[in-house]
Amino acid sequence: MSLSSAQKKSFRSIGHHLNPVVQISENGLSEGAKTELERALNDHELIKIKLAINDRDIRNDIVDHLAETAQAEVVQTIGKMALLYRKNPKANPKLSNVTRYSQE
Repeated sequence: MSLSSAQKKSFRSIGHHLNPVVQISENGLSEGAKTELERALNDHELIKIKLAINDRDIRNDIVDHLAETAQAEVVQTIGKMALLYRKNPKANPKLSNVTRYSQE
């Protein structure tokens, strides 16, 4: 799954207004965080993740690992925030950030 530049631009615009739903601490990726990541991607499709890690290279490695594990696409990373997207054809329109904010 590869997003076009227009899709990424649209998702970045939506993501700007989102609050992080998953937080990763310096202790690494816990099972609870993985479970929450799966639930959030299924419900919302487009999610923001906060990484409380100071080392930039480690943050980038974790974001890449999360995207690969969850079969999601990295839309954007800025500082300690990352925006991930995974299409869910059965997503609830009332929960999906993509559906809710692209109609406004």
